[in-house]
Amino acid sequence: MTEPGMQQGDEFAGKVALVTGAARNIGRAIALSLAAGGAKVAVNTRSNIEQARGVVDEIKALGTDGEAYVADVAEPAQVQAMVDAVVKRFGRLDILVLNAAIREHVHFDEISFADWRRILATNLDSAFVFTKACLPALKQAGDGRIVTFAGVTALLGLKDRAHVAASKHGIVGLTKALAQDLGEFGIRVNCISPGQIATSRAAGRDTPNRSREIPLGRRGAPFEIAGMVRSLCGPAGAYVTGQTLHINGGLSNSGV
Repeated sequence: MTEPGMQQGDEFAGKVALVTGAARNIGRAIALSLAAGGAKVAVNTRSNIEQARGVVDEIKALGTDGEAYVADVAEPAQVQAMVDAVVKRFGRLDILVLNAAIREHVHFDEISFADWRRILATNLDSAFVFTKACLPALKQAGDGRIVTFAGVTALLGLKDRAHVAASKHGIVGLTKALAQDLGEFGIRVNCISPGQIATSRAAGRDTPNRSREIPLGRRGAPFEIAGMVRSLCGPAGAYVTGQTLHINGGLSNSGV
């Protein structure tokens, strides 16, 4: 069976996407899904350049173009330089997917202010910085799409993740505000809020498996997230903006 979002298509022919944190896991799946739809894709990574280049090879194997870029999303100067390079390389930017994030587990008593700021800089401040940097190109595109990422942590307020939950809840509010501010330019802004997804994590950063609490009885797959991103960025998402889509197998039926 073809993985969700990987069916070949041409809905993004002539369009360019930038996906942050795209060297592996959900970001990689999103980059490949958009490429399967014909988009040229800029693959961002903070440090895994070889993995990012591998994703670019996969993108090119799908019949389109891509490029890998190293930039720390928490550093505004690096973000601006990367966005400028992407627009120069591809001539435009139509889709911005803000997937990069840090998801640490630390008890509140042990979170320093420096840790708090580091998490918010990567998870929340970066969305502001990227949107500002990409806005001129997205306006020029005339049909721009921005997809942000929250998570079940924001929805449930999980133990030992106060800084992560706060940053991701902020993303939900920012998404709603951006949809209001940018709608006049034809830019749609939506948020994906994943639940437990089967991904590889750095040592010490894995999320406890809560499959027994999930009505569908399993963790999700990266391509199940990517398929929804592709739908939001394509023609099917033309009248959707300011929304948070919870893709969590029914882990929680309440909304934010």
